[in-house]
Amino acid sequence: MRRTLSALGVAGALLAAAVVAPAVAAQADPEPREERSRAVQRPIVIGHRGASGYRPEHTLEAYRLAIRQGADFIEPDLVLTKDGVLVARHENEISGTTDVAAHPEFAARKATKTIDGVTVTGWFTEDFTLAELRTLRAKERLPQVRVTNTAFDGRFLVPTFQEVIDLARAESKARGRTIGVYPETKHPSYFASIGRPLEEPLVATLKANKLTHRDDPVFVQSFETANLRKLDRMIDVRLVQLMDAAGAPYDFTAAGDPRGYADLATAAGLAWVARYADGVGLNKNLIVPRDAAGKLLAPTSVIRDAHRVKLLVHAWTFRAENQFLPADFRIGADPNARGDITAEYELFYGLGLDGAFADQPDTAVAARAGL
Repeated sequence: MRRTLSALGVAGALLAAAVVAPAVAAQADPEPREERSRAVQRPIVIGHRGASGYRPEHTLEAYRLAIRQGADFIEPDLVLTKDGVLVARHENEISGTTDVAAHPEFAARKATKTIDGVTVTGWFTEDFTLAELRTLRAKERLPQVRVTNTAFDGRFLVPTFQEVIDLARAESKARGRTIGVYPETKHPSYFASIGRPLEEPLVATLKANKLTHRDDPVFVQSFETANLRKLDRMIDVRLVQLMDAAGAPYDFTAAGDPRGYADLATAAGLAWVARYADGVGLNKNLIVPRDAAGKLLAPTSVIRDAHRVKLLVHAWTFRAENQFLPADFRIGADPNARGDITAEYELFYGLGLDGAFADQPDTAVAARAGL
């Protein structure tokens, strides 16, 4: 699908800040899209799995808090249930984010599967109907790091994608500003391999909610490339190619393509990605690398190179705890204590970042206010 990106006017709603992503493909692809112009504006703040620094991730309460803290978008990772419903979980294996292991009625559902080449043992969403998942409760995924979040264990349900959209719309109306949704398709090659592709139910949900145009408040992201290229032919929403600091898209690995994310982060790789995506979601280390001691090195040219091919750049993940910060911005020796997260935002905002995925959205909003 040839798609054009008009100048994204996001006055007030901040919905114009699109994301950028790099990728490459072995087979021939259509010519690059028509010239697109990148709106000059302050970076957007994306509530990473909601306000996951304060509430168990991927719960309506985490998303609601992110919105209260000023996030412009909320981000659900999407997986499928047995009956074909898209739900928000970081992984399709749910023992780390729900109390499923404490439910004897589901003991026999425990299984070992190969997900993207990795052997995983646990309980998987595709083996549960939505009604069965509703009997479970969410819990904090990082209980040793975010001890206070464990106070909310057992209180919240696993939400559907539709419920996340409904929340964003209700909060938009109540607050007088547009709040967007930023779904990620999780393990698309795996779900396709078991006959449950994610693209069709995702597109059906977006269409049912009239989220089908380039100026609608939605981005769709993925670490794989093939499903984004498929989505580019199915719907005209903005797409974002996620990229890690190491490794490769699993669809490349499965196809025997030797390239990895490092290849996608080159100027040539970014130009290829711009044929099907509107932005890239980059691991922060691709933008400002760190040495073996965790200290910052000189910034790379990846933001400049992406902007040259009209891609927006969003970076992940900004987390306030010392252990996630570069050594330059840590305060004290406690890895779970807060460091100087504001200094990190100022560095990345100063490099021209278009958006930040934040576990503590209030910190990203506060740092942005100083621009």
